[in-house]
Order: sequence, then structure tokens, then C-alpha cells
Amino acid sequence: MDEILEILEKNGRRTPAEIATMLGKDEAEVKAAIADYENRNVITGYAALINWDLTRQEMVTALIEVKVTPQRDRGFDKVAERIYSYPEVKACYLMSGGFDLTVVIEGRSMKEVALFVAEKLAPIEFVTSTATHFVLKKYKDNGIVFGASPEDDREQILL
Repeated sequence: MDEILEILEKNGRRTPAEIATMLGKDEAEVKAAIADYENRNVITGYAALINWDLTRQEMVTALIEVKVTPQRDRGFDKVAERIYSYPEVKACYLMSGGFDLTVVIEGRSMKEVALFVAEKLAPIEFVTSTATHFVLKKYKDNGIVFGASPEDDREQILL
């Protein structure tokens, strides 16, 4: 049933009927599988992917490298929890390599992002350094190519 997840990941607006048709399965079976995924938190939510460049709303995205001193018996979890609790934080990942966490935030301006880093992120205990990178242009996000015409991913039915 992972095919259901793949379809919903590409387009969360697909109906169980559409998915059933695409997979040659019974609609009730698809509904039950989706409900099970939701109950087990395999599906944790449904979100729209917005191309803010095509709106009047100014939006800045930043990726912040964060170096952290891990805590005894908690590792990076407690610091990550503190960071991801801020509403500005859209994603927080534990990384391998030259830094520990990647934090993705969105703000209305570069100044707003800079203030978040200076006033909220950098002062957190166990955060030892940050490096902020601003996204200048999105070409592809969550599998969606920005600026390209949408593909018709419906399966062709031959009679």
C-alpha cells in the first residue's frame, strides 16, 4: 500500500476514488489504508506548497546551520525540540558533517530572519554557532518544479 503514500505525497488532494482507480483497487480498501496511515501518524498532515514568488506576499526562506554541544543522556534532542517549537521554524534536521542541525525558517524579510537568529536561536543554551543562508530562488521544492507547467499525471485509459 506504499503506492497510496507515493500518490498522496505528490498530490494530497487526490480522493480515495481517484487513488483506487489509479491502482486498480477498491475505494473502501484505499479509504481504510489512508485512515490507518493517519491513525499511526504515517500521514502526519496535508499541506499546500505555495510559490510565494507569484503572490504579493513577500516571503524569505533561510537555511541555518547550527552547531550544538550535545547534552548528556539527551544528545541533540532537547536543543532541537526547543528550536522547532518556534512558529518561524518550518523544518529542523539532525545532520552529519560540519554542523549538527539544519533549521529552515520563513520570514517576511531578511531582517526578520536575522532578528530571529540573533534574538531567539543564537542565545539558546548549548548552541555554539550559526551560519545563515538565504534562498534566492526556488527551482524545485518537495518534488514540484517551480515555473514549469503542471504535468497531467492521470493514467491514460484505453477503451
